Amino acid sequence: MDPLFTMGSVFAMVETGLTAALSGAAGEAGKRWAERLSLLAGRAREDAGGPPPTLPTTEAERRQLAAELHRLASGSVEVSRELAAVLGEAGALAPAPRPPLAVPRMLPGYTAHFTDRTSVLDQVTELLDPDRAKPGTPTVAVLVGPGGIGKSATALHCAHSLKSRFPDGQLYVQLRGASVATALTPAEVLTGFVRRLDPHVGALPRELDELAALFRELVDGRRLLVLLDDAHSAEQLRPLLPASPESLVLITSRYRLGGLAGDPGATVIRLDKLPQADSELLLARITGREETLAEPAARAVARHCDGMPLALVATGSRLREREQLSWTTLERQFAARARRPEHRDEREAGMSDRSGPDPVWASTELSYRELSEPAARLMRAAALHPWPALTPPLAARAAGLTEGEAQAALEELAAVHLLEEFGEERYRFHDSVREFAADRARQEGGPGAQVAAVRRVVLWVLGYTAERAFRVLPDRWWLGEAFKGRALPDDRPDGDAALALGELDAERETLWAAVEAAEEYGLDELTWQLAEASWPLHLRLGYYPRMVTTHARGAEAARRHAADSFGDPRAEGRMLAQLGFGQTRLGSVVEAEEALAKAVEADRVAGHKRGQATAVELLGLLALSQWKWAEAADRFVAAKELLLGIEEREDGVEDVPRGVALLEHHLGRALRHLRPHSEVVDQLNAALAALRRLPQGDDHNVGRVYMTLGETHLEAGAPHDARVCLDRAVEAMERDGARIHWADALELRARVAREMGRVADERGDLLAAQVLYERATDRHALARVGRRLAELPPAH
Repeated sequence: MDPLFTMGSVFAMVETGLTAALSGAAGEAGKRWAERLSLLAGRAREDAGGPPPTLPTTEAERRQLAAELHRLASGSVEVSRELAAVLGEAGALAPAPRPPLAVPRMLPGYTAHFTDRTSVLDQVTELLDPDRAKPGTPTVAVLVGPGGIGKSATALHCAHSLKSRFPDGQLYVQLRGASVATALTPAEVLTGFVRRLDPHVGALPRELDELAALFRELVDGRRLLVLLDDAHSAEQLRPLLPASPESLVLITSRYRLGGLAGDPGATVIRLDKLPQADSELLLARITGREETLAEPAARAVARHCDGMPLALVATGSRLREREQLSWTTLERQFAARARRPEHRDEREAGMSDRSGPDPVWASTELSYRELSEPAARLMRAAALHPWPALTPPLAARAAGLTEGEAQAALEELAAVHLLEEFGEERYRFHDSVREFAADRARQEGGPGAQVAAVRRVVLWVLGYTAERAFRVLPDRWWLGEAFKGRALPDDRPDGDAALALGELDAERETLWAAVEAAEEYGLDELTWQLAEASWPLHLRLGYYPRMVTTHARGAEAARRHAADSFGDPRAEGRMLAQLGFGQTRLGSVVEAEEALAKAVEADRVAGHKRGQATAVELLGLLALSQWKWAEAADRFVAAKELLLGIEEREDGVEDVPRGVALLEHHLGRALRHLRPHSEVVDQLNAALAALRRLPQGDDHNVGRVYMTLGETHLEAGAPHDARVCLDRAVEAMERDGARIHWADALELRARVAREMGRVADERGDLLAAQVLYERATDRHALARVGRRLAELPPAH
């Protein structure tokens, strides 16, 4: 054994490889490497007379594994060479050097009519004095005040005024902190920030602490301005704060967030109402009626707005839109409303710091009264849930309008500042305006009308999502009315699945909001169907924390719905199985096993063998990922028996052939660690035969089986047989068009070429894989392939 091949070096390579494999950063290559390591670990444990190893997840377990491998290799030159090869490849799995980071420019624009607040800018500027900087702590300013006081506009004004001092960029997020239910989670925000800073970052850490650490690492030493708008709590904010004193963090919130004053030493700036003179100036700028401001009625209108910028902007926008509306008439309307105490709602009555009506609600009500009937109806219906974006299709369903009518109504509402347009045909409410509109919806329509409005939106979101989900995964067995009768057109264009996935991703926040709305309004059947339709979004793009939340809601809704005489008894097991899958991907093994066990039982009670087989299969895959080969094999056999037990007219019978074929492959993967080479090859060939019998074909999974066969032959010392199998794997993946798996097959074939000493073939496969990884913007894989190419002798 090479004297440099020490116990410490073995541990270092095991730690490097498993960390990359389990984080997902190394992709399919990382999973394959972990299985190769498990084969050696099994031999080491068998040589020592111990029980079969399981996946080492702690440092102590990995040190023990390294010691066992070192001991095994010390007794055999052949094993030492084999271990050196496996551990040598661990270095190729290590994270790639980080390229230069992007310079984010995320600040939205701000109003051209901004007035006053110079003292706030002065305070924030003073905080940036270098003498005040503290090591490991950014400069943090928290702007607090009630809704409508102008916190966001002031923060944006400060940010734009100071952004030249932060050349490394500006990060911005609307935290939706009006309530716990609407607030974004720190993980969601950090995911967006990290991907904006490093667009090719690849797989992200699963744990919040690790994700926050990665964010701090990315921004360390950079001069960034971070604007966190509409925060709900200090707990929401803490993971989002950089540790760099070169950064400035601006926060807005209606809550005091006093805990931030101690750590990280935030300065809290409370915004006051605008003085009368500045209120008049703001009205003048918005209305363009500067020459009339001397009128007593104009000054009275400004006083009715009570120094609240949102009320002043809404009032000024109304005057701008209605040229015939006079200051006198408007002042009379404000005065009349103030004299009608019966119109003061619960929100106004509870504001102990006000002696009269809330000026934001007062100005909103006066604008609301003059809306066209479609715009007023849309305003009420769209306010029943805090949708992240109001688009013409969504708004049309909410209000029962055509999309053309909805577009006109949205533009009407935006013109008088009852909505804000923040993207192309994407609108949102200010929280105070939405609260007013929701109050009017409750007053002017009964509960049935409210549920009907939300139901129309949720049904539209379900239809939108299901149509695209089916295009992404047309061969999957789907549950729910939304998928009945769906079929792909004969002239489906290339790349349609990727296009559909992109469309799902673009509206993911609306989808998640629809799940919440369906649950809130008791639409159980739609809640679980939305979760079902969200499967490709979470599966392909890795939104696993959201998947767990969504499917937990779906499981509860399905359970309640199944108690209904018209409920689908299969839905609960389906939701629980997908919940368990999401928990598996997050590394929550105990929770995943519990959810999957509940899924098995729910489907057994429902008499749904297809669903039960899926849950048992997922338990097998969970065992497989933990190196519990015998348990995995038993699960796959049990799942296969369940499928074969489905009779001719039972639910799911049409999916039995494909389901059995996939289980044959899973079983072959497990048997690689349990049976002789010849039996494993027979099992994998049975999987191939089953896949070939499918009438619609399945190039993707045929390619996956050929890859497993190639690995199996290679581990048995038969590189020529491995090469034949991998040639076919590459052909199948090329036909399927799955770039990542196609590139992975090329990488594996390059490894075979290396074993055979065929340098030109190895270089050719690695270069072809490199092109595919470039198209997929997989930075980690590109670095891995680049390292292997650099090891090759120069081409002649």
